[in-house]
Amino acid sequence: MRSVRRVRALVLSLAVGCLLLTATIGEACSRAVYFGEAGQVVTGRTMDWVEEMNSNLWIFPRGMARNGSAGAKSVEWTSRYGSVIVSVYEAATGDGMNEKGLVANLLYLTESEYISSDDPRPGISISAWGQYLLDNFATVEEAVAATRKETFRVVPVDAPNGAKGNVHMSISDPSGDSAIFEYVRGKLVIHHGKQFQVMTNSPVYDEQLALNEYWKQLGGTVMLPGTNRAADRFARASFYINACRQSADPHEAVASVFSVMRNVSVPRGITTPGQPNISSTLWRTVADQKNRVYYFEATASPSVLWVKLDDVDFGLAAGTRRLAVDGKPEVGGNQTKQFQKAEPFRFLTPH
Repeated sequence: MRSVRRVRALVLSLAVGCLLLTATIGEACSRAVYFGEAGQVVTGRTMDWVEEMNSNLWIFPRGMARNGSAGAKSVEWTSRYGSVIVSVYEAATGDGMNEKGLVANLLYLTESEYISSDDPRPGISISAWGQYLLDNFATVEEAVAATRKETFRVVPVDAPNGAKGNVHMSISDPSGDSAIFEYVRGKLVIHHGKQFQVMTNSPVYDEQLALNEYWKQLGGTVMLPGTNRAADRFARASFYINACRQSADPHEAVASVFSVMRNVSVPRGITTPGQPNISSTLWRTVADQKNRVYYFEATASPSVLWVKLDDVDFGLAAGTRRLAVDGKPEVGGNQTKQFQKAEPFRFLTPH
């Protein structure tokens, strides 16, 4: 009986903590990985924010010289893989998939505390963090092994609207492997394994898992929490991503993931004064990692668009290309050949 009381007390304290924390969160995104039959792996995410983010799609080639945009002592690299990404504020990589099927998703985490600025290691702005992973790694295992070495430090940068740049990162690959990267109290925390298939925002991932255990024990859809708080979205995404039809058909798999991501989305126009965490879903992405097709859906548009990475020339000579979708709700369907050459955007830098 005591153990039951302790579990209930833990869940209650975590839930109260979530309510207090969400008063300061600026973003309320969700991410989930689907395991279909015959090796069909699909990752979906929502992007929720308090204002439009001027998001567009970009193609970046392999062989690009890159800089971490963290000041005088920044990480430098040359991209090994080409990628298709969604920009935020035309100044950061918020989401994307590379030509090997590695997917990176940047989500908000208000509790993030990064390595001290006094640390002598080279830095990388959070605006470039996702692109670094897509540029350099083909698998989650490779990315985790390299990240564990901690050869650089991640540097926070404020959004153009002044919101604090506190984020955590999820990655997944065509094998279904996943990893979550967080900086908690100045220390890197990594959760690595297929079991870490869902991520939202606050609280930190260990506490999200504890809350989700509570809902799993109740079982069924009747008791699933229905609010748009991060912990509740985590519980719903965890249940539905495994309860929906697990198919070998890529069209059915993609449709299933879209249905789950819509379930955890926040309707347009929903905001609460003083609670920016209750923000509208601006767009969703679904990445078919087996077949390397990247889908994008703006919630202001009646259409879904997609890019077939196998039909993209990722050679350096092909250059950087941009597909303008911000403010263009009519754009839909296969847009692989509709990207236009453009100069790459500059990553946000810390002040």
